[in-house]
Amino acid sequence: MKYLHALALLVALFATAPSLAVEPDEMLANPVLEARARAISKELRCMVCQNESIDESQAPLAHDLRLLVRRRLVAGDSNQQVIDFLVSRYGEFILLKPPLSWNTVALWGAPPALLLVGAIMIVVVERRRKAIQRASGMPQLSAAEQARLAEILNGETTT
Repeated sequence: MKYLHALALLVALFATAPSLAVEPDEMLANPVLEARARAISKELRCMVCQNESIDESQAPLAHDLRLLVRRRLVAGDSNQQVIDFLVSRYGEFILLKPPLSWNTVALWGAPPALLLVGAIMIVVVERRRKAIQRASGMPQLSAAEQARLAEILNGETTT
């Protein structure tokens, strides 16, 4: 029975291992060029999947792009020349990590801007709540009253 559990665990581990989409017939014979091709492929977005690199994607377009990268490398292009060629053809969207430029300011600036707007909204809402509470004339609870309220809310009433 112990062996079945161990076997099931091994199967589960290997089943969840990431499978790379690069097929053996795509690989270059030159290990240096293949390493360069893999490095470039990890930086390029699959235009079909959009959240995967072409190195990971099994989409036909990703396959074609991997072959194109390898052809360009075999032809003598540098890594940057291959990337520049693909950006000129598909736009900066093909890059998984686009550089900061006027075209990508919104992409890079939106998350910090949203955090800042959220923090400002929290401060404004909290100040308004306190101002309304003061203006309503409701007296603040004393420490003893707050403790009693906490007891009542927790169900620890002692009568």
